[in-house]
Amino acid sequence: MSDPDERRDPLLCEAHRRSLELLRENATTWGVRACRADPRAERRNYGAVFGRDASICALAMAMSGEPELRDAAERGLRTLARGQAPNGQIPKFVRPETGEADFWYGGCIDASLWWLIALRLGERLGLAPGLGAELRDNAEGAIRWLSCQEHPANGLLQQNEASDWADIMPRSGFVLYSNALWYWVKRLYGLPGAEQTREFANFLFFPFGNVVPSHRRTRLLVHYVRNRAKPSELYLSFVNFSFWGEEGDVFGNLLAVLTGLADSSRAVKIAQALERASVAEPWPVRSVLEPIPRHSPLWRAYMGRHRQNLPHQYHNGGAWPLLGGFWVLLLARLGRTDDARCALARLAEANRVGEWGFYEWFHGLRGEPLGMRGQSWNAAALLLSHEAVRGRLRLWA
Repeated sequence: MSDPDERRDPLLCEAHRRSLELLRENATTWGVRACRADPRAERRNYGAVFGRDASICALAMAMSGEPELRDAAERGLRTLARGQAPNGQIPKFVRPETGEADFWYGGCIDASLWWLIALRLGERLGLAPGLGAELRDNAEGAIRWLSCQEHPANGLLQQNEASDWADIMPRSGFVLYSNALWYWVKRLYGLPGAEQTREFANFLFFPFGNVVPSHRRTRLLVHYVRNRAKPSELYLSFVNFSFWGEEGDVFGNLLAVLTGLADSSRAVKIAQALERASVAEPWPVRSVLEPIPRHSPLWRAYMGRHRQNLPHQYHNGGAWPLLGGFWVLLLARLGRTDDARCALARLAEANRVGEWGFYEWFHGLRGEPLGMRGQSWNAAALLLSHEAVRGRLRLWA
């Protein structure tokens, strides 16, 4: 992964250098830590190897051209494989010093998805050529486990509340974010039913079109939503039996475009809707467009725990540099290179706050930095964004 042109933009050059430095700092014997080591991070288990964090980081570390980072990425994927449950599920995180594998309260569906994505793409991007063969049995186990979470009639994954990256949000049933990743996994591994997953995802998460699904149960779900939901250019965040999410899940919609779940026309409309909502303000980008308030039927008591997931905070509307990276990837994928470069510069500025603090998230209104410092996946998202702007990223083919 070569440096950006220093003469054109010193900020991007420094951001690139600082990102590599942070990943080197957070690399351990077991893989990459979620964030920079400090007592508060250790109390919150951020020193562990997380399924989603380590997998996203592995994509950038594989492309880095640095053997030290490639080795750490491979170690992280192996650590997660060693923590795999007998039924095939990849853990939310593994505590390296004890080997304890944690699977979260209601399960953690996307750790398995991201791990499979990193394993398959890793070799293409620069990890050891034999890694996929070494972990083939683990991959087959993870796919079997995910297949058991799939509804047999529509090809969509089902999940509990608070069981993906937005782990204190009430999305449940069929969730956009997880199913965009599932569609990507199916394509990467050549699994059957990818088009079924795509077709029913578009029926269910965008129920405002003219086509009605033939499957009776899905048709009834669509009718529930169509009769009551406010029309939008965005996909719904989730659909369950007679209730759904209209908060505007940014990560899920970004992934729907990037993975090809959305067709080209829908992709353009999603990007335009996010821009109209000023999604990259105060920092790139907010996790939802309309935070869930306390009086909403979707509000859950756990969202107020530690006062963390209040409106405009954390997953309920906080601004995440991780998502800012995927916003750059979306703009680049749509061929909007100049806009992507501007978004990348803004992302670099966000990570520069606090003397290159690489903060986990920012308040969605006030813009103050919050969460952990030195977040590894911030660095990874920035490095992947650099490559996308330069036209050198090939994740979606």
